[in-house]
Amino acid sequence: MFRRGPKCSRQAIGNMNSNSSNENPTDPLFKVLDEQEVTAMVAAFYGKVREDAVIGPMYPPDDWEGAEKRLRDFLIYRFGGSDRYIQERGHPRLGMRHAPFPIGMAERDRWLQLMEEAMDEVDISESSLQMVKDFFRHVAEFLRNR
Repeated sequence: MFRRGPKCSRQAIGNMNSNSSNENPTDPLFKVLDEQEVTAMVAAFYGKVREDAVIGPMYPPDDWEGAEKRLRDFLIYRFGGSDRYIQERGHPRLGMRHAPFPIGMAERDRWLQLMEEAMDEVDISESSLQMVKDFFRHVAEFLRNR
């Protein structure tokens, strides 16, 4: 049985209920990044993950494009854009979808490092950067199961 890391508030990750509208301008992440910024950030991230010895092996070698699309669509949805992810995949169920992968502190930290490097490449505005980093830290900790 997998054990989740220390408690991480679902509220910190955000309301990802597929039955609710994604148009929530009171959510601090609403429209922080546009679709073009998310697409560039995710492409930069997966360029790094493919070559990474720590988390690269967790990804199916024949589905890099699919993995990139799923993360891109999820983040676009989560940041207030299109609900394409929900339409195609349903509720994110992040814990369930990541449960088969052993995610400990090393994997969490490496994922965050690569994502932060990708954010630097995309040149996210200073006003948004800390909020986005905090979001990814909460999600990464939530997904830790070792």
